[in-house]
Amino acid sequence: MTVPETRPDDIPTDAARVNEALRLLSGEPIGLDVTAKRLSRGSGVYAFWADPSILPDLPGPPNKSVPSLRLLYLGKATSLRGRILRNHLRRSGSSTLRRTLAGLLVSEGYRTTWTDRVVLVAEDEARLTAWMSAHLRLTWAEDAEPATIEAELVRRVHPPLNVHGVDPEHIQAAVVAAKNSYNASSHPVEPSRTP
Repeated sequence: MTVPETRPDDIPTDAARVNEALRLLSGEPIGLDVTAKRLSRGSGVYAFWADPSILPDLPGPPNKSVPSLRLLYLGKATSLRGRILRNHLRRSGSSTLRRTLAGLLVSEGYRTTWTDRVVLVAEDEARLTAWMSAHLRLTWAEDAEPATIEAELVRRVHPPLNVHGVDPEHIQAAVVAAKNSYNASSHPVEPSRTP
């Protein structure tokens, strides 16, 4: 005979954690210049928001606290501070968000090079960070196991810059094309062949 597992009342269920994360992510987004002072080193989920005039062909759902802002991207992190500050605001090589934005902003002349992968040249890394700081806002929700709730959050809110975990009918063709364009923009240097 098996005994059903019981949960203490003080341990939130996945559904309760998803709902709490949605509540916090729908709070008032803050500027990226302020996030460095507020982000914790804890794990959790985060959302990037922007005015609808930014990437107007990719409208996301409105923020409940500031309806003039639209959701662009949702992610998870084992360290919110590290993921946002060291990856999303610095290095295209380790940030899907940065690579996607660079692909979408290709008309702005972003240039890439090859290291062990496609990355923006240093000058354009700085330029993209400045663009993000000027146009994007952030919300986040701490959670001990963000990987267990991220997929459900993405499924519920359909962020336009997310591809993984999004129902196929909500995947934006322009985002897929931008990712492919970015990834094809630089290649490893072939060793020269000498006769």
